[in-house]
Amino acid sequence: MSVRARRTVSGRSETIAANYAFDPLEDDRIIRNRLLTRTTTTRGEPPLKKLQKKFTSFVIEADKEEDNYSECSRLAKAFLQELDAFEIPLLKSQAVVAANLREKENFNELKEETNRQIMQAQADIESLKKQLAESKIERQHKEECEAIRKLISAQPPRSETQKVIHVLKKEIAELEAENTASWRLLELRKKQFALLLHVVDELQETMEDEQKSIMEEMQRNITEETTAGGAEAMSID
Repeated sequence: MSVRARRTVSGRSETIAANYAFDPLEDDRIIRNRLLTRTTTTRGEPPLKKLQKKFTSFVIEADKEEDNYSECSRLAKAFLQELDAFEIPLLKSQAVVAANLREKENFNELKEETNRQIMQAQADIESLKKQLAESKIERQHKEECEAIRKLISAQPPRSETQKVIHVLKKEIAELEAENTASWRLLELRKKQFALLLHVVDELQETMEDEQKSIMEEMQRNITEETTAGGAEAMSID
Protein backbone atom coordinates (compact mmCIF):
# COMPACT_ATOMS: atom_id res chain seq x y z
CA MET A 1 0.00 0.00 0.00
CA SER A 2 2.85 2.37 0.78
CA VAL A 3 4.42 1.70 -2.63
CA ARG A 4 1.10 2.48 -4.35
CA ALA A 5 0.82 5.66 -2.28
CA ARG A 6 4.33 6.65 -3.32
CA ARG A 7 3.52 6.06 -6.99
CA THR A 8 0.28 8.02 -6.70
CA VAL A 9 2.02 10.89 -4.96
CA SER A 10 4.72 10.87 -7.62
CA GLY A 11 2.11 11.02 -10.41
CA ARG A 12 0.23 13.83 -8.68
CA SER A 13 3.51 15.66 -8.18
CA GLU A 14 4.21 15.53 -11.90
CA THR A 15 0.77 17.07 -12.57
CA ILE A 16 1.25 19.89 -10.08
CA ALA A 17 4.88 20.51 -11.03
CA ALA A 18 3.80 22.08 -14.32
CA ASN A 19 2.41 25.05 -12.38
CA TYR A 20 5.69 25.84 -10.62
CA ALA A 21 8.37 28.22 -11.75
CA PHE A 22 11.14 25.58 -11.54
CA ASP A 23 12.11 23.10 -14.18
CA PRO A 24 9.64 20.12 -14.18
CA LEU A 25 12.36 17.56 -13.52
CA GLU A 26 13.83 19.61 -10.69
CA ASP A 27 10.36 20.20 -9.28
CA ASP A 28 9.61 16.48 -9.31
CA ARG A 29 12.90 15.67 -7.60
CA ILE A 30 12.39 18.29 -4.88
CA ILE A 31 8.80 17.25 -4.19
CA ARG A 32 9.66 13.54 -4.19
CA ASN A 33 12.52 14.14 -1.77
CA ARG A 34 10.35 16.22 0.57
CA LEU A 35 7.49 13.73 0.54
CA LEU A 36 9.78 10.77 1.20
CA THR A 37 12.00 12.36 3.82
CA ARG A 38 9.48 14.76 5.33
CA THR A 39 12.42 17.02 6.15
CA THR A 40 10.32 20.17 5.87
CA THR A 41 7.61 19.12 8.37
CA THR A 42 9.42 17.07 11.06
CA ARG A 43 12.20 17.63 13.53
CA GLY A 44 15.11 15.42 14.31
CA GLU A 45 15.88 12.35 12.25
CA PRO A 46 14.03 12.04 8.90
CA PRO A 47 11.21 9.46 8.89
CA LEU A 48 12.66 7.54 5.97
CA LYS A 49 15.97 7.10 7.77
CA LYS A 50 14.17 5.95 10.92
CA LEU A 51 12.15 3.49 8.86
CA GLN A 52 15.34 2.22 7.25
CA LYS A 53 16.93 1.68 10.68
CA LYS A 54 13.88 -0.24 11.94
CA PHE A 55 13.91 -2.45 8.89
CA THR A 56 17.67 -3.02 9.12
CA SER A 57 17.39 -3.97 12.80
CA PHE A 58 14.60 -6.43 12.01
CA VAL A 59 16.57 -8.02 9.13
CA ILE A 60 19.73 -8.34 11.22
CA GLU A 61 17.84 -9.93 14.08
CA ALA A 62 16.01 -12.29 11.69
CA ASP A 63 19.31 -13.44 10.16
CA LYS A 64 20.66 -14.57 13.52
CA GLU A 65 20.63 -18.34 14.12
CA GLU A 66 19.22 -18.01 17.60
CA ASP A 67 15.92 -18.56 19.25
CA ASN A 68 14.95 -14.88 19.11
CA TYR A 69 11.35 -15.11 17.90
CA SER A 70 10.08 -12.68 20.50
CA GLU A 71 12.77 -10.12 19.61
CA CYS A 72 12.05 -10.50 15.88
CA SER A 73 8.34 -10.12 16.61
CA ARG A 74 9.06 -6.97 18.60
CA LEU A 75 11.28 -5.52 15.87
CA ALA A 76 8.78 -6.44 13.16
CA LYS A 77 5.99 -4.76 15.12
CA ALA A 78 8.13 -1.67 15.60
CA PHE A 79 8.95 -1.64 11.87
CA LEU A 80 5.26 -1.94 10.94
CA GLN A 81 4.37 0.82 13.36
CA GLU A 82 7.05 3.04 11.84
CA LEU A 83 5.83 2.09 8.36
CA ASP A 84 2.28 3.07 9.29
CA ALA A 85 3.56 6.34 10.76
CA PHE A 86 5.46 6.98 7.51
CA GLU A 87 2.48 6.03 5.32
CA ILE A 88 -0.05 8.32 7.04
CA PRO A 89 1.61 11.60 5.92
CA LEU A 90 1.86 10.19 2.41
CA LEU A 91 -1.86 9.43 2.42
CA LYS A 92 -2.50 12.90 3.77
CA SER A 93 -0.36 14.35 0.98
CA GLN A 94 -2.26 12.24 -1.53
CA ALA A 95 -5.55 13.58 -0.16
CA VAL A 96 -4.18 17.12 -0.34
CA VAL A 97 -3.09 16.58 -3.95
CA ALA A 98 -6.51 15.17 -4.85
CA ALA A 99 -8.17 18.12 -3.12
CA ASN A 100 -5.89 20.52 -4.98
CA LEU A 101 -6.73 18.83 -8.27
CA ARG A 102 -10.44 19.09 -7.51
CA GLU A 103 -9.93 22.73 -6.56
CA LYS A 104 -8.04 23.25 -9.81
CA GLU A 105 -10.88 21.68 -11.78
CA ASN A 106 -13.35 23.87 -9.90
CA PHE A 107 -11.18 26.87 -10.62
CA ASN A 108 -11.01 25.98 -14.33
CA GLU A 109 -14.78 25.55 -14.41
CA LEU A 110 -15.20 28.85 -12.60
CA LYS A 111 -12.76 30.47 -15.03
CA GLU A 112 -14.66 29.09 -18.03
CA GLU A 113 -17.94 30.26 -16.51
CA THR A 114 -16.43 33.67 -15.83
CA ASN A 115 -15.13 33.90 -19.40
CA ARG A 116 -18.53 32.84 -20.69
CA GLN A 117 -20.20 35.49 -18.54
CA ILE A 118 -17.69 38.07 -19.78
CA MET A 119 -18.40 37.13 -23.41
CA GLN A 120 -22.13 37.25 -22.69
CA ALA A 121 -21.71 40.62 -20.97
CA GLN A 122 -19.77 41.95 -23.96
CA ALA A 123 -22.47 40.67 -26.32
CA ASP A 124 -25.11 42.26 -24.09
CA ILE A 125 -23.17 45.54 -24.10
CA GLU A 126 -22.98 45.53 -27.90
CA SER A 127 -26.69 44.73 -28.10
CA LEU A 128 -27.47 47.53 -25.64
CA LYS A 129 -25.32 49.93 -27.67
CA LYS A 130 -27.33 49.09 -30.78
CA GLN A 131 -30.58 49.47 -28.86
CA LEU A 132 -29.37 52.81 -27.49
CA ALA A 133 -28.52 54.05 -30.98
CA GLU A 134 -31.90 52.89 -32.27
CA SER A 135 -33.59 54.53 -29.28
CA LYS A 136 -31.80 57.81 -29.99
CA ILE A 137 -32.95 57.72 -33.63
CA GLU A 138 -36.49 56.85 -32.57
CA ARG A 139 -36.47 59.64 -29.99
CA GLN A 140 -35.20 62.09 -32.61
CA HIS A 141 -38.03 61.05 -34.95
CA LYS A 142 -40.55 61.46 -32.15
CA GLU A 143 -39.21 64.93 -31.36
CA GLU A 144 -39.43 65.89 -35.04
CA CYS A 145 -42.98 64.54 -35.24
CA GLU A 146 -43.90 66.45 -32.08
CA ALA A 147 -42.48 69.67 -33.52
CA ILE A 148 -44.45 69.14 -36.74
CA ARG A 149 -47.57 68.36 -34.70
CA LYS A 150 -47.16 71.60 -32.74
CA LEU A 151 -46.76 73.54 -35.98
CA ILE A 152 -49.88 71.91 -37.38
CA SER A 153 -51.77 72.58 -34.14
CA ALA A 154 -50.78 76.24 -34.31
CA GLN A 155 -52.37 76.55 -37.76
CA PRO A 156 -56.10 77.49 -38.10
CA PRO A 157 -58.71 74.83 -38.90
CA ARG A 158 -59.01 73.48 -42.42
CA SER A 159 -62.43 75.12 -42.96
CA GLU A 160 -61.06 78.56 -42.16
CA THR A 161 -58.06 77.90 -44.36
CA GLN A 162 -60.37 76.92 -47.21
CA LYS A 163 -62.37 80.14 -46.69
CA VAL A 164 -59.18 82.20 -46.75
CA ILE A 165 -58.01 80.36 -49.88
CA HIS A 166 -61.39 81.01 -51.52
CA VAL A 167 -61.21 84.71 -50.67
CA LEU A 168 -57.65 84.90 -51.93
CA LYS A 169 -58.59 83.15 -55.17
CA LYS A 170 -61.44 85.62 -55.63
CA GLU A 171 -59.12 88.55 -54.98
CA ILE A 172 -56.57 87.06 -57.37
CA ALA A 173 -59.26 86.72 -60.04
CA GLU A 174 -60.35 90.32 -59.51
CA LEU A 175 -56.76 91.50 -59.65
CA GLU A 176 -56.19 89.50 -62.83
CA ALA A 177 -59.33 91.07 -64.35
CA GLU A 178 -58.15 94.51 -63.30
CA ASN A 179 -54.73 93.73 -64.68
CA THR A 180 -56.28 92.65 -68.01
CA ALA A 181 -58.40 95.81 -68.14
CA SER A 182 -55.40 97.94 -67.27
CA TRP A 183 -53.33 96.19 -69.91
CA ARG A 184 -56.04 96.80 -72.53
CA LEU A 185 -56.37 100.42 -71.46
CA LEU A 186 -52.59 100.77 -71.63
CA GLU A 187 -52.56 99.31 -75.12
CA LEU A 188 -55.32 101.72 -76.12
CA ARG A 189 -53.42 104.63 -74.66
CA LYS A 190 -50.28 103.49 -76.50
CA LYS A 191 -52.19 103.44 -79.79
CA GLN A 192 -53.75 106.84 -79.06
CA PHE A 193 -50.39 108.29 -78.10
CA ALA A 194 -48.83 106.85 -81.26
CA LEU A 195 -51.64 108.37 -83.30
CA LEU A 196 -51.16 111.66 -81.49
CA LEU A 197 -47.46 111.62 -82.23
CA HIS A 198 -48.20 110.87 -85.85
CA VAL A 199 -50.64 113.80 -86.03
CA VAL A 200 -48.11 116.07 -84.32
CA ASP A 201 -45.46 115.00 -86.80
CA GLU A 202 -47.78 115.70 -89.71
CA LEU A 203 -48.82 119.06 -88.18
CA GLN A 204 -45.18 119.96 -87.67
CA GLU A 205 -44.37 119.03 -91.23
CA THR A 206 -47.35 121.08 -92.43
CA MET A 207 -46.27 124.06 -90.36
CA GLU A 208 -42.73 123.75 -91.63
CA ASP A 209 -44.02 123.60 -95.21
CA GLU A 210 -46.24 126.64 -94.62
CA GLN A 211 -43.35 128.57 -93.04
CA LYS A 212 -41.16 127.58 -95.94
CA SER A 213 -43.82 128.72 -98.44
CA ILE A 214 -44.24 132.01 -96.54
CA MET A 215 -40.50 132.60 -96.54
CA GLU A 216 -40.29 131.84 -100.22
CA GLU A 217 -43.24 134.17 -100.86
CA MET A 218 -41.61 136.94 -98.85
CA GLN A 219 -38.32 136.49 -100.63
CA ARG A 220 -40.10 136.53 -103.97
CA ASN A 221 -41.96 139.73 -103.02
CA ILE A 222 -38.75 141.36 -101.88
CA THR A 223 -37.09 140.36 -105.09
CA GLU A 224 -39.95 141.71 -107.12
CA GLU A 225 -39.98 145.00 -105.21
CA THR A 226 -36.26 145.30 -105.64
CA THR A 227 -36.56 144.68 -109.33
CA ALA A 228 -39.44 147.15 -109.71
CA GLY A 229 -37.58 149.85 -107.81
CA GLY A 230 -34.53 149.53 -110.02
CA ALA A 231 -36.54 149.78 -113.17
CA GLU A 232 -38.32 152.91 -111.87
CA ALA A 233 -35.05 154.53 -111.07
CA MET A 234 -33.69 153.80 -114.44
CA SER A 235 -36.75 155.37 -116.06
CA ILE A 236 -36.37 158.55 -114.00
CA ASP A 237 -32.86 158.98 -115.05
